[in-house]
Amino acid sequence: MVTRERELTTINGFVMLFVLLVAGIAIGFWFREIVTTGPTPGFMITWSLAVIVWVTMLGGFFTLQPNMGSVLTLFGKYAGTCKTAGFHWANPFFRKERISLRARNLNPEKIKVNDARGNPIEIAAVVVWRVTDTAQAVFDVDEFTHYVAVQSESAVRHLATEYPYDTTEDGQLSLRGSMDEVSESLTRQLQERVSKAGVKIDEARLSHLAYAPEIASAMLQRQQAEAIVAARTRIVDGAVGMVEMALERLDQHRMINMDDEKRAAMVSNLLVVLCGDKSAQPVVNTGTLYN
Repeated sequence: MVTRERELTTINGFVMLFVLLVAGIAIGFWFREIVTTGPTPGFMITWSLAVIVWVTMLGGFFTLQPNMGSVLTLFGKYAGTCKTAGFHWANPFFRKERISLRARNLNPEKIKVNDARGNPIEIAAVVVWRVTDTAQAVFDVDEFTHYVAVQSESAVRHLATEYPYDTTEDGQLSLRGSMDEVSESLTRQLQERVSKAGVKIDEARLSHLAYAPEIASAMLQRQQAEAIVAARTRIVDGAVGMVEMALERLDQHRMINMDDEKRAAMVSNLLVVLCGDKSAQPVVNTGTLYN
């Protein structure tokens, strides 16, 4: 059964303090009157009961700071929640449990888990959260702070299995290259898990991400190789486009008439110059094109 928070109306503490102060003075004058006229068992019993009630009423005072809440229960039954900062008075038999409504940081230790490709990685996240429903936080879960910590770890583990650590494919999300999308997904998943505890997730972001030590060096070499392949692919695509443009310009302006053999040689030379990883050393031809 889900418990919903409801606001409890309390009495201003200063007003009630004035009332009890007047009542205390009246009880004092009453006691003096009893002593003057001579105490009788009936008056003493009545006066004693008045004193007991007056002392009991003093137990109803409590204060709240800004962004604090007090969950009030009466003999095990939820009575309501007070969230108004200030000096209050309520039923002295209420049991009061204070809960902070301020934003909290959760920064658990890094955990080891496999990513979407099965590579072991180390991952950790920082979570900013706050209590929005005090009744759910107190009555629907046991130790809501521990509940949020456990669910955060579970959400991080699940998130790591949905994305690869890194990728070179266009349009594919990764833990390292898509931080905003990953953070949004983590926040959404975590909010779904902790909603029954009356908790709102303000922000969740990865605070640590690395390959596990046993594969870190090998994966570094793999990343370097993938980066080199991706760079070479882009270089070749650009070089082919430049060669194609050069041949089209030569044919358009009819600067040189070349047969297929000369055209192939020119394409080969241009690709060597454009795709080489070192600067080309030009050779000056002082003769004709066919020498």
